[in-house]
Amino acid sequence: MASVFVYHVVGDLTVGKPEMVEFTENETVEAAIRAIGESTECGIVVWKRKSAVQMGLIENAEMRHQRFVGILNPLDIVAFLAKEDCLKDQEKALKTPVSEVIVPDNTLLKEVDPGTRLIDALEIMRQGVRRLLVPKSIGWKGMSKRFSILYNGKWLKNIDSNPNITIPNINRSSPSTPTAIVRDKYCCLSREDVIRFLIGCLGALAPLPLSSISSLGAINPNYCSIQSSSPAIEAALKIPREPSAFAVVDLTPDGQHKILGEISASKLWKCDYLAAAWALANLSAGQFVTGVEDNVSSRSLPDLVAAPGGRNGVASGSNGGPLIRQRTFSSRSIGFLNHNPSSQSFGINRSMYRGRSVPLACKATSSLAAVMAQMLSHRATHVWVTETENEDVLVGLVGYADILAAVTRPRTAPNQVANGTLKSDE
Repeated sequence: MASVFVYHVVGDLTVGKPEMVEFTENETVEAAIRAIGESTECGIVVWKRKSAVQMGLIENAEMRHQRFVGILNPLDIVAFLAKEDCLKDQEKALKTPVSEVIVPDNTLLKEVDPGTRLIDALEIMRQGVRRLLVPKSIGWKGMSKRFSILYNGKWLKNIDSNPNITIPNINRSSPSTPTAIVRDKYCCLSREDVIRFLIGCLGALAPLPLSSISSLGAINPNYCSIQSSSPAIEAALKIPREPSAFAVVDLTPDGQHKILGEISASKLWKCDYLAAAWALANLSAGQFVTGVEDNVSSRSLPDLVAAPGGRNGVASGSNGGPLIRQRTFSSRSIGFLNHNPSSQSFGINRSMYRGRSVPLACKATSSLAAVMAQMLSHRATHVWVTETENEDVLVGLVGYADILAAVTRPRTAPNQVANGTLKSDE
């Protein structure tokens, strides 16, 4: 196991992280759109509001976990706004409480102590946790020296050598921790924060970063897809949780998937939510990801978006409500960049639609470091993987969970296999 996982702690990743501000489930969809647009991750953590009784109590980890509802992402919101009744009354839909939109799942967050080893935090995230709630520490400057062989008074154990061992009690502050904990102030760490930290430690992870994602077993072949000719609204019927994305594909003569684009939370992060909702409800998946020209049959493209000037595509009128105006749908209206105005109809020269509608992809031979850099530079939750010989044929994807599994998976050297002895890397 790489030493970076043992000698670093969760507190190292919180340096510079802002204090978490709770977003409660009684807030409106309009407020959620604004909060997601301003967030540093593609999604926001949603909480139940403290009751009158809880307000007077000192909240412990268990009480906080009971208040946690789930994580709301842009695709959840667009799918909700694409419902028929929401399209008929967009102003009412925007004022809907978030509690009616979010899919509750309190297994996605766990509170940990700043002194928790990174290896323990990675193990937690491998089990499905997406966010780590970490108490803010006064004067924390990160770890300046390596851990002793004693960790919180216990001998360090190798998790890989015994998968049945219990992870240390990470919800209890260690008396040996030299930094004071501020228990009513927290920051929230995401898997993106972990990947961003690891990409700064590539030397300590060698030779993994230069290995191909195929050789590391990081390619996940179990992805969700939708054919380009199918209604885009099918993507809203059953949204995948990990990652929250659909590949929009065409079938090749031999039954393989040729990727055209994607309908995903990360692609919709900075979009015009009302425009995207209308497009999701009325267009095919292929039209949704490649765009429709402004001059295509405006009679079939009714009122759909809020006037510009508001935040995140939600403008306000004189009465404070959203201001709706006439506009035709185009690739630009949901945040997809440049379409070619010389084309007279959809489907002509699809290669001209280049920009944010193009899916983020790599090849099966791409290195792990390259894929990590792609995800971070594009603020994406995943990268689609195509065949080495044909960059249009889809073979799977790589997400945060796949990377975390790849970097923590025990490795075996060829000579060890030949000798019949298997052990983890140091």
